[in-house]
Amino acid sequence: MKKVAPLPDVDEEPPFKQLTAEEAGQLREQQPQRSPWWVVTGQLGVGLVVAVAAWVLTGRQTVAWSAAYGAMAVVLPTAIFARVLTASRVAQASPTGAVARFFLWEVIKVASTVVLLAVAPKIVTALSWPALLAGLVLTMQVYWVALAVAPRNVKRRVE
Repeated sequence: MKKVAPLPDVDEEPPFKQLTAEEAGQLREQQPQRSPWWVVTGQLGVGLVVAVAAWVLTGRQTVAWSAAYGAMAVVLPTAIFARVLTASRVAQASPTGAVARFFLWEVIKVASTVVLLAVAPKIVTALSWPALLAGLVLTMQVYWVALAVAPRNVKRRVE
């Protein structure tokens, strides 16, 4: 039979400590925010590399356009999302409003990517779905790399 630890007394100190304004400021200086524009720039670069690689490997321009369109289906919504996140009114919003706005724009970003993929056959002539998906997937992987290598000394500007 397993034993369960007894509940702590209500008089005990909570497991976390609320930071003072000074402590919070020091923590922000030690761990500054990273700019989302690093992600957009990285995605743009990877999308360009994937499109050129598709052209070089296949010798077909339509495959390169398909790969570029797949990358663009990720880069454009991400750029709009980054712009919204870095707007000064978002930075000054209440925490609850900022979280709600973040999730709303994340849904808009995903929906716009789906719409761009849905209209791809009408926009790209002789669409190559494998190339489009390669551009899409490789460009999406930039999130992890860009956030890992972005400089840590980016300070958020307040307008």
